[in-house]
Amino acid sequence: MRPFEYFAPESLADTLQIFSDFGPEARPIAGGTDLVLQMRMGELAPRALVNLTRVAELRGSPTSDGFPYFLSALTTLQKLCQSESIRMRFPALAEAAATMASGQVRNLATVGGNLCNAAPSADLAAILLALGAIARVVGPRGERRIPLEGFFLGPGRTVLASDELLLGLEIPDPVGHSVYLKHSLRACMDIAIVGVAVSLHRVDGRCASASIAMGAVAPTPIRASAAEAELAGERLTPDRIERAARAAAAESRPIDDMRASAWYRRRMVEVLTRRALTSVAEAEPGSGPNGLH
Repeated sequence: MRPFEYFAPESLADTLQIFSDFGPEARPIAGGTDLVLQMRMGELAPRALVNLTRVAELRGSPTSDGFPYFLSALTTLQKLCQSESIRMRFPALAEAAATMASGQVRNLATVGGNLCNAAPSADLAAILLALGAIARVVGPRGERRIPLEGFFLGPGRTVLASDELLLGLEIPDPVGHSVYLKHSLRACMDIAIVGVAVSLHRVDGRCASASIAMGAVAPTPIRASAAEAELAGERLTPDRIERAARAAAAESRPIDDMRASAWYRRRMVEVLTRRALTSVAEAEPGSGPNGLH
């Protein structure tokens, strides 16, 4: 590991100045669960590490009572699992976080780190995409809001400039029901072979809005727009669910790698989408917003 300079600023202004000074040779660190490993393996060799954990604007627990709900970038995965406000409003998000890594890692790993690492298999990316989250990004030129769908550019790449930081995410008022299903070799510890998130709202038994997001099946987490169109205005009959599941599989763009073949991943997209939509279809009307069943 090559030598680097270390900074621990306490204000957002000082933090942004450091990134302006060092440009792409500076890297932010919070939990460090991905970054430190990449540095040890020689994949990254930054000239400066900037510890974000003292920056008040990036900290905070998910306790907002209003909407859109703000989730700060330094919220840990463990807080997502344990926060009462998250579990009540977005239980599928809490459940997604609970499938990730171990308890020790979840106490360190952050929402911002998981998203900015931009892994195609990121569990939080899929469920937050389905929930319609918007990224709030800040830099020397001010703040901008980016729908999460446009945040990822490719494996390891986001729209963030070298002098910008992710402040956090805005999540709109939950409507209907949502679920996240993950297929991996083990229930926890392993990254997703395939992940599918569904958020769906029905009015008078028909689909008023649907969002289906997929992870680990394309260069970035993606929405299954053709599958969503199959559901628009329709009842969630077994035939309609089957058509949407096949459409989602057709939209996926997986690769062969050491964890699974492209064929297998495409097949699992169909299976998980069918299961997720069936779960939503069977949700009881009185179970509350975004209930898991």
